[in-house]
Amino acid sequence: MMMRITKATPTDIPELNTLINSAYRGEISKSGWTTEAEILDGIRIDADTLAAYFEQQNVSILKCCNEEGEICGTVYLELNTPKLYLGMFAVSPVLQGKGIGKLLLKTAEEFALTHHCHCIAITVISHRVELIEWYKRHGYQATSHSIAFEEIENRFGDPKIAEIRLIAMEKPVGLLV
Repeated sequence: MMMRITKATPTDIPELNTLINSAYRGEISKSGWTTEAEILDGIRIDADTLAAYFEQQNVSILKCCNEEGEICGTVYLELNTPKLYLGMFAVSPVLQGKGIGKLLLKTAEEFALTHHCHCIAITVISHRVELIEWYKRHGYQATSHSIAFEEIENRFGDPKIAEIRLIAMEKPVGLLV
């Protein structure tokens, strides 16, 4: 399967919106291993929020497309030099486990180095133990910081369970590795 990663544009918003929401929520998300359907209700993102991201100078959204040009993975990158924040990481549920996520992570690391960032920062929902372990296998370590989900109320969905936190994780890149 030939994959190509490029920078997304505002014309990609409808397809990005569908992909991201299907990777995180709803019945289709359950066909992949990264679903949040049992933890959160509601949508993960909407078209207006995506459009606002494209207006921000320090934000880039990368997309991974298959041979037919369909978006099958995406990642949000926000430059906060010397750190790069990585978020909204999504792979089509039916294509998870095929290396798309690893390819997106590798590209994010190259992006970080190109933009003089020495660290990639992420946040992961505390109840997503399997995802935290996946990030650990890719060099990310938990920091001492976390955010209570209530502090970002209505930003990423409605909790179905109590005491959700966003755990901060980081990975050094470049010469510091």
